Amino acid sequence: MTLTLGSLTIDSTDPEPLARWWADQLGGEIVGSFNGEFYIVGYPGSPAALSVQRVAEPTPGKNRMHPDFRAQDPCAEAERLIAAGARAVDEHSDGAIHWHTLEDPEGNRFCVSVAELVR
Repeated sequence: MTLTLGSLTIDSTDPEPLARWWADQLGGEIVGSFNGEFYIVGYPGSPAALSVQRVAEPTPGKNRMHPDFRAQDPCAEAERLIAAGARAVDEHSDGAIHWHTLEDPEGNRFCVSVAELVR
């Protein structure tokens, strides 16, 4: 059996605006919508998608799974995302890798780094 990643899904109480925000940030577009409850964001260079689904209320606390995005210049990309409505949470470095932890407009955490973690 072979398992492949089809989508990483983010919970939201209002999924359409958050899906549009992510589509704008990734240079993608909403490629699917299901009754206003679930939106699929496709973006260039990725065989997987980022999805946003409606939930009655957000899960409290830090999300246990989050997307990590790559960028040529993660500092500049973090600044761009913050200007677009993201919130800076932290900045990390362990010598081999440097990354920014951010939250989208609804508080979902994600990271931006230069590293290619999966080959």
